[in-house]
Amino acid sequence: MQELFSTGFGDTLFRFLLCLLVNWGIVQFLYFKKSKRRDFYFTFIIISVAIFFLVYLMMGMDRGKATMGVGLGLFGIFSIMRYRTDTMPVREMTYLFVVVCLSVVHAMADSMGVDAAGKMIGTPIAELLVIDIIVIAAIIVFEQTLKVETTKLVQYDRIELIKPEKRDELIADLEQRLGIKVTDVKVGAVDFLRDMAMLRISYEGESAGEVDQKIKIKNSEYANV
Repeated sequence: MQELFSTGFGDTLFRFLLCLLVNWGIVQFLYFKKSKRRDFYFTFIIISVAIFFLVYLMMGMDRGKATMGVGLGLFGIFSIMRYRTDTMPVREMTYLFVVVCLSVVHAMADSMGVDAAGKMIGTPIAELLVIDIIVIAAIIVFEQTLKVETTKLVQYDRIELIKPEKRDELIADLEQRLGIKVTDVKVGAVDFLRDMAMLRISYEGESAGEVDQKIKIKNSEYANV
């Protein structure tokens, strides 16, 4: 009777578990700890699983066709990544790219073996671990050394305070009304008919996360902020 699983499938499952563990660690302890975005948490993990098996099955084809198939497949995936909804923030897109890349690397790393010419083929698990460690270390270093600026868009009614000479009064008023420590303010569109201006405020503290991303204002109202 034909075997249920192909040769080396056990090694594939091991690489999948390693890939899933690494991506989960990156999302759980590096991304989610700061962003608190459960929607992207779900997206990162599920895409990691889907990409791994997609690339693995594509690699089961002829080598020449597999390379082209993987390339076209990934191109299509990134083309529809927005799901035709809100634009994904840069930080989230970066983590998504990391998760996808690690999934591809683990999926394309063939199990160790010997070809017909007696040459060793495949990628040792040790090399995958080194790659994972390098990626995780890079994320940790730059997450700690480069602080991601937390911003908020505000429709502001006291436009008399947007003058450069009244900047200190503007910041003090924003801090009192918002209850946050404001570090920078940029003035965008100004509507004198409604006595309203669009401000992009940078402040100390964690982002409100999904709420800030879901509440949208028309682009025309905060142009050049």
